[in-house]
Amino acid sequence: MQNTSSNPHDPIGWHGTTILCVRRGGTVTMAGDGQVSLGPTIVKGNARKVRRIGAGGTVLAGFAGATADAFTLLERLETKLERFPNQLERACVELAKDWRTDRYLRRLEAMMAVADKSHSYTLTGNGDVLEPEDGVIAIGSGGNYALAAARALMEVPDLTAEDIARRSMKIASQICVYTNGNIIIETI
Repeated sequence: MQNTSSNPHDPIGWHGTTILCVRRGGTVTMAGDGQVSLGPTIVKGNARKVRRIGAGGTVLAGFAGATADAFTLLERLETKLERFPNQLERACVELAKDWRTDRYLRRLEAMMAVADKSHSYTLTGNGDVLEPEDGVIAIGSGGNYALAAARALMEVPDLTAEDIARRSMKIASQICVYTNGNIIIETI
């Protein structure tokens, strides 16, 4: 993932993915595209950026940013979940504390979206553990497009969380050049 923080439309400066989490009707769906970019070049189109983690796969996690950094954070979150089983919020807060205070972790260029049956959070290297008001979160370069589409689709009564995620990701992939239409979906 490229870091060019001079773009005013992308203050973090990351390009290369879209992760969307939608909570509706007692289910949670997380979707991620499969494109991996290195600068202006597409390196891979079928990466898996959304995974089930935790005991029994009860937590969904998606990442945006540098791949190695994201995997480091995923491993750390899994360790926190082992230490604090069934306490996603506490595991996230503990990870955020480490992320802010550990010299190595502070250098990581990634963001995470995580969710369990009850809660969804965005985790950042600034120490943020943010829970959305409306049950929808999105990260990555196409995140704002997917977020806007999902919020609009939440108004349609008969759509499931998965329907909303699929449609929103399709819209994001048609707008963001760093997002492709190869969508991976996980639902709990």
